[in-house]
Amino acid sequence: MLLKVEHVEKIYKGRGNKTIALRDVDFGINEGEYVAIMGESGSGKSTLLNILATFDQPTAGKVLLNELDFSDLREDQIASFRREKLGFVFQDFNLLDGFTNRDNILLPMVLSQKNIKEMENQLDKVAKFVGVESLLDKYPYEISGGQAQRIAIARALINQPDIVLADEPTGALDSKTSEQIMQVLVKLNQIGNTILMVTHSIKAASSANRVLFIKDGVIYHEIYRGQQTSSDFQIAISDSLAMLNGRRDAKC
Repeated sequence: MLLKVEHVEKIYKGRGNKTIALRDVDFGINEGEYVAIMGESGSGKSTLLNILATFDQPTAGKVLLNELDFSDLREDQIASFRREKLGFVFQDFNLLDGFTNRDNILLPMVLSQKNIKEMENQLDKVAKFVGVESLLDKYPYEISGGQAQRIAIARALINQPDIVLADEPTGALDSKTSEQIMQVLVKLNQIGNTILMVTHSIKAASSANRVLFIKDGVIYHEIYRGQQTSSDFQIAISDSLAMLNGRRDAKC
């Protein structure tokens, strides 16, 4: 199993109070899977994603990627681990306006001190894959939101990470552009990349192979796409969300 989340809890304490953001979260993701996580605002999905991204640490439990326990990483190892093993796609793209799109994509490789030939070869591959060859010498403020997200996906892929973490990747896009971005992620998964996506969008989630539902810090349900069509899977996701929203008295 590529990613293991074992009995993770996250508790925030302050002024005599404590907030339990995650409770005994336990699941795994196999290499090559495409998994979506859904839940209401405040359900704990962003907290979970931050822990998986090494931006935060669990109060209890552990996370392992290829059997490497995140808690074993020294402070001076975390940044390089993040660059080499994790790819990030954010809702707001997080591109640097002072850099060309080419430099934005290459930044993780530059920070990893890769050689120029390797960078050029990898840039050529990812730029063609996401269809941004003609945009490389432009700046982020000169392109559309959909194009910016393609640049961000290329940046996420440039170091050939073990897993891509996508946080609401279509949240800032219109419906047509969102569909195009989801097609890119599906194609990315089809060639063997592992993707974990947090989303509010039923349509976006239906592009995944499996959907986990989180409520009050607990993952209480999951569904698999199997042989369902996208439309049928959207209905199954919608039904699961209705059940989630109706379980106000669920044990958490």
